[in-house]
Amino acid sequence: MENNRRILAIDFARGLSVLLVIVVHTLWIYGSIDTQSNTWLGNTIHFIGKGTPMFLIVMGVSFTLSRNQSITLSIKRALYILAAGYMMNFLKFVVPVIAGTMPDEFIKAYGWTTPATTDNMIFMLLTGDILQLAGVSLLFMGIINAVSKNKYVPLVLACIIAVVTREVHGLQLGITGVDYLLDLLWGAEWNVYFAVFPWFSFILIGMFFGRWYKENNHSEQYLFIKMLPVGLVLMAVGGGLCYYNFEYHFGDYFHLGPGGTIYLAGFNMVALRFAYLLVTKVAPNKIFDFLYYCSKRVTTIYIIQWVLICWGMGILGYQQFGVAGVLILILVFIALTLLAQKGMDMLLVPKKQTKDQVATKKSIA
Repeated sequence: MENNRRILAIDFARGLSVLLVIVVHTLWIYGSIDTQSNTWLGNTIHFIGKGTPMFLIVMGVSFTLSRNQSITLSIKRALYILAAGYMMNFLKFVVPVIAGTMPDEFIKAYGWTTPATTDNMIFMLLTGDILQLAGVSLLFMGIINAVSKNKYVPLVLACIIAVVTREVHGLQLGITGVDYLLDLLWGAEWNVYFAVFPWFSFILIGMFFGRWYKENNHSEQYLFIKMLPVGLVLMAVGGGLCYYNFEYHFGDYFHLGPGGTIYLAGFNMVALRFAYLLVTKVAPNKIFDFLYYCSKRVTTIYIIQWVLICWGMGILGYQQFGVAGVLILILVFIALTLLAQKGMDMLLVPKKQTKDQVATKKSIA
């Protein structure tokens, strides 16, 4: 029973996170600059956007609890996620450019002239998104897991990465190809939004809590209750560092410094504590079931929503809407994303049934 509720708490957080991603991306693409910067909606959604690390912490916990954590399987998962990430970039950027539906305003936002060139399309194709972060991180997670099972190893590594990353931000060697890989690791420009360092810190923290959970007889209560005081301490330390020197310790959201990383880690641990509280104190209901559904399909939902939102620019334009328009579009893109996901489910179900039928026939034989 305990283990089941533990999984539900994780699914709740992951399912909620992927839905909030649709909200954030809709604002970024369709909300006017004024709507994003000077309205209650923009401020609220930017605050919601700080929940990305919760998804990463959950990823670390889930990896630790998975049955097979071998390096081989980690590599296979990593390659799958990376392939999905670059396919997503191709669909959401390159296809609209080739089709001629990408708004000129979007191209100009990169500092380019229209029409987009081949080099521009390659730049967009290679954009480092959260799927690239997840793919590369899986490689490191497999190695760490093979080297040591000690719960403090990922925690120490998380601290080192959080503190040191700012010092190597943007470091390149001037070698084409190699510099792109370095950008994926610690890039400081806008070709990579989620560089592995420092964002990998959140995943490592999740691995630490996952191992801690296993050492304490899979006690979900012990794990999530401990997240609250630890999270509050980290928020206080990280918040203090950001107050002392915001530019260095936080900078911008996508290229965090030490203080920002520590603060967001604490903030999202507190959020996970409340996710566990909801799952254990509130009776099962359709809303929770819906979030669990989204959690199980987090990768495909993430890809679908980004593709639909970017394709929508061909009709709706780029950053043209006020508060009311953005609110309507949020509902529209959530609905379209879920409809597309349901369509995928329906396509996959017959294949699953066919496999089950074959397995049944073999069993009878």
